[in-house]
Amino acid sequence: MKIGYARVSTEDQNLALQVAALEKACCDAIYTDRTSGAYLRRPGLDAVLKKLHRGATLVVWRLDRLGRSLRALVDLIHQLGKRGVHFVSLTENISTETSGGMLLFHMMAALAEFERSLISERTKAGMAAARALGRPLGRCRAMSPEQRVEALRALAENRPLKEVAAYYKVHPRTLRRVVALESETLSLGL
Repeated sequence: MKIGYARVSTEDQNLALQVAALEKACCDAIYTDRTSGAYLRRPGLDAVLKKLHRGATLVVWRLDRLGRSLRALVDLIHQLGKRGVHFVSLTENISTETSGGMLLFHMMAALAEFERSLISERTKAGMAAARALGRPLGRCRAMSPEQRVEALRALAENRPLKEVAAYYKVHPRTLRRVVALESETLSLGL
């Protein structure tokens, strides 16, 4: 039995390419996740691991869809091997049914982790450069300082939180954070 597993990191990303490749590989069942590969516990992966039995094959479109760290990948493939389960990665053409496939798996996993560490280093360097130039990092604020003052004034006049949030097109939680921040600022005497 071949069981396919596909994963994307966010809700905005599309699983279609991976699912089509797994269908072409004649997978009997396909499980999916929409979450970061950094998490070891994923509903789709957990379901796949329960379904796999001796002689079955876990098929993924690409190695990094299964996990992001070399240690986690190697541990998972080792656990599958102990259970008599094979592993296939379509893009890298890796199959643990052969010793050459096992060697290739370890080499590709090491290269994938190396690539991720390079990306992380570049991202950190870019953020440090932005900070040095005084550029703000992160998402833009949902409300301008003027809007926050106006919203606080409206709330002080006992206007309903949901009504004020709707007027400024923000979630009520955003206004609660604005109120909490204002309260903290006042209590600190800033």
